[in-house]
Amino acid sequence: MPVLLAAVTDSPLDVDAHVRAVDDARQGACVTFVGTVRNHDPEADGEVVALDYTAHPSAAATLREVAEAVVTQLDPYGETRVAVSHRIGRVAVGESAIVAAVSSPHRALAFTVCGELVDRIKHDVPLWKQQHLRDGSAVWSGLPS
Repeated sequence: MPVLLAAVTDSPLDVDAHVRAVDDARQGACVTFVGTVRNHDPEADGEVVALDYTAHPSAAATLREVAEAVVTQLDPYGETRVAVSHRIGRVAVGESAIVAAVSSPHRALAFTVCGELVDRIKHDVPLWKQQHLRDGSAVWSGLPS
């Protein structure tokens, strides 16, 4: 099973735990992606201090489906291993909102899978964020049209 962890959680994310989840003596590469909340956004008119992530009830299942689809599409031998989690709830500037760890026998495949995985999560997983600004206002982002 190439997807060892796919979670939507309100708990802080542990990068090392994701790396350990995909660790395997057969793997020659491990690529990680950590998406961190930043203090600015083009959609926000002011300094961002935190995000509130909201997820559809299907988000965790969709996250796993997306991860499995990416591995199936890009690794015909099924040797790639994935651990990925996305936060929900209040996430402060500087905290991790998403962590992905991808291991494979070769680095090129690990980089490719990790990049595609993050892009597909952003596009396909039903997660939305409300950006909280220093002035007390808030701006929604990622809502369906």
